[in-house]
Formats: sequence, C-alpha cells, structure tokens
Amino acid sequence: MSYDLIIIGGGPAGITAGIYAARKKLKTLLLSKNFIGQVGTAFWIENYPGFEKILGQDLIQKFLSHLKKFEIEIGQAGVKKIRKVKNLFIVQTEEKKNYLSRAVILASGRDPRPLEVPGEKKLIGRGVSYCPTCDLPFFKNKKIAVIGGGNSGFEAAIEACKFSPQIYILEAGPKVLADEINQERAKKTKKIEVILNAKVKKILGKDFVRGLIYQQQKKEKELKVGGILVMIGQIPATGFVKGWVDFNEKDEIIVDPQTMQTKTPGLFACGDVTEVKYKQIVIAAGQGALAALSAHHFLKFQKL
Repeated sequence: MSYDLIIIGGGPAGITAGIYAARKKLKTLLLSKNFIGQVGTAFWIENYPGFEKILGQDLIQKFLSHLKKFEIEIGQAGVKKIRKVKNLFIVQTEEKKNYLSRAVILASGRDPRPLEVPGEKKLIGRGVSYCPTCDLPFFKNKKIAVIGGGNSGFEAAIEACKFSPQIYILEAGPKVLADEINQERAKKTKKIEVILNAKVKKILGKDFVRGLIYQQQKKEKELKVGGILVMIGQIPATGFVKGWVDFNEKDEIIVDPQTMQTKTPGLFACGDVTEVKYKQIVIAAGQGALAALSAHHFLKFQKL
C-alpha cells in the first residue's frame, strides 16, 4: 500500500507530526512498536505547558487520544529497514511487510542503554528492567538496585519506595548527577542508599535476579537484591536507517534545523533521535510539527 507520508515513532514527536500531517490531509501511516516511549515510562512530568503536574502515562495517552481524532492510519509494528527507489521510500517492518511512501519522518526516539554485563540479557523480564513504570509493582517487598545516579535513576528509586523496603542507587562515578531536588527527596525517604564508584560486573540469578556483583576501589562486592532497574541513559534508535542519514559522534541524526530535513530528500527526522541539544517533550513536539509541515511542503512541490 502506498502513502504520502510514513511516520516512524509513537512518542511526542511522531504523534505531533501525525496530527499536523492529518490536518494537511496527507495520506499518512504512523508506525510504532508501542505508544509508551520515554514519556510513558516517566513518573511525574512537571514542565509540559498546560499541565502543572501529570503522570507520563497520562500525558502520552492524551497525545494519542488527540491523534485518533483525525483520519490517520496507525500500525503497531517496528521498522527493520528503509530504502529509497527513485522517488519512493520502501519501509520494511519487522514482520517483513513493505509500505511505500513519498516521504518519511523518523521519530523513533531512543532505546534504553544496556549494562552489557553477564546475566543481564538472560534475566530481562525476570528481575532486570529498564522501565520502572512498567515493572515496579512486580518488585513488591523486594530489595531493589537502581543502576545510574542521574535524574532518571533517582526518580525511579523514589517511586520504588512505594513497593520496596530498601533501594540501592549504584553510581559508577565519584558523584551522582541528579538534580539537588531529587537528591533531597531521596534522603527524605529513609529507604534509599547511594553507593558511589560502583561498577556493575555481573548480575546473579538462574531463573530470577538474586543479586549482583559490583567493583568498588578494586574490590568486588556482592549485593543481594530481587530486582534491578537499569537507568544509565538512552541510545538513538537509528539502526534501520543507516546509509540514508548522517550521524554525529553520538549516533544522533543530523538535520537541517529549519526544516528537519536529513541528507536524503523527502526523509525528515525529529525528536530525541536527532542532534537537538535539549531532549525535552515540548521540543520534540515542536520538531514533530516542523517536520510534518516541511514534509507537506516537500510533497507539494515534488516532481512525480
């Protein structure tokens, strides 16, 4: 099936692009593995205009509800590959379905960065998690280790206090990077212990997590926990588009900030997958609108 525009990604950037594309009456397909994204895994969001405080899951549902008011096709599928033949893009999903489009917007966001230590892959979904919003209830009454001392790690640890009697935050560096306000909130819980200079070496467990080994000052130590939240950052989801875009040193897509155009005519990118300096919901949404308007302009003057 052929479309005017295919949007890849169901976060704020992709959904906003979909709303603008639908308003321009473009025949549009929006593809996404899920509509959770980084926003849906966040707890409280306090910096999106119009909402003094809102749960991440509630905000993304409002985005999605708005999108569904328009005439747009939505498909729940991951994208495996993109290629271009003459003036048409061929988008192949992980289910090996091919879709044709005159223009494409990449809004695929970021994937959680793994620890890449022994035991991690085997125990994903069995005590190892990258999504505290999704999995914290499964760790009820268990001690939890949160890997990463940034804001996301501290926020996850604070939320975990509702379920767990003890939470450890392991930070590989000599100091945590979380904002002072999150550090103060963590101290007030009386349940959170921060361990600095702690580099995770191995995750323990056969059928479910039972602990981990970390290195601190050249000594290896064992920490017994029943759940592990890996919160060490995100990496751009760009593997399926290599060759058609240029990347910076962080593997983020380079775009023209005036149009969100990549190096390939008709291929646009927006949101956290791009080189934009500040990764914020409101910025991603704005870029999604800009990308859709630019795609509409491109299609209007494209030679068929």
